Amino acid sequence: MQQENKKTKMTREERKQYMFVIQELTSREIKRKYARSYLGIIWSVLNPLLMMTVLSMIFTQIFKRSIENYPIYYLSGYVIWHMFTGATNAAMTTLVDNRTMLIKVRFPMQVFIFARVYTALTNLGYSLVAYVIMMAVFRIVPGVTIVFYPVIILLVLMFSLGLSLILATAYVFFGDVKHLYSIITTVWMYLSALFYPVDSIRGLPRMIIEINPIFQYINAARNVVMYHTWPSWTELFAMVAWAVGMLALGWLVFSKNKNKIMQKI
Repeated sequence: MQQENKKTKMTREERKQYMFVIQELTSREIKRKYARSYLGIIWSVLNPLLMMTVLSMIFTQIFKRSIENYPIYYLSGYVIWHMFTGATNAAMTTLVDNRTMLIKVRFPMQVFIFARVYTALTNLGYSLVAYVIMMAVFRIVPGVTIVFYPVIILLVLMFSLGLSLILATAYVFFGDVKHLYSIITTVWMYLSALFYPVDSIRGLPRMIIEINPIFQYINAARNVVMYHTWPSWTELFAMVAWAVGMLALGWLVFSKNKNKIMQKI
């Protein structure tokens, strides 16, 4: 009984230690990203605002009849898309980037992947500052449905982590994955209805968009923030299934290749 309690205690201590490492790695990533910038982390707020301004100037006139408060419509999708791509792109190269630490330090490899994903979540927090500011400017008053927004972010985070585990594993063995994923995310972005109404699309493209997990998260976020609408049970099931399924698949792929990764690195 005492041995079991000791093991549990050690596990808790290890978890605290790993969380500390993740926080330190996150802090290092953020400092490195803005090391040569005078405005520093303020760019995390300015970037979505600048993107929103540019795209609003281009598309507001086109979609003004079908999308009310277009800048908020765009930002609602952008902040989620930016977190997803920021997490997966950064996590993809983390094992190779930190090969020296992986060899010298006895930490689970996945800690480095978790740190990159956590960094993307931290950056989302800053982007949400811009989001809230623009909601105030356009007088978007959140309803009770806003309480579901953190759930959507959690599901996106789980989906991103699962895909990050797969990409980080693949990149160790195939460096071209980085270039291939860049092409995939470009296509993926256009299939996520970031800056156009999905109602304007018909046929097979519409079907592809609607089964796209990122679009489902973005659409749910818009509904709970802008239109005060709860996700249906079907939508909720799909979002949870994508998040849990991708995380389980990512963990399986990573676990099966863990030893091969260390040999390759």
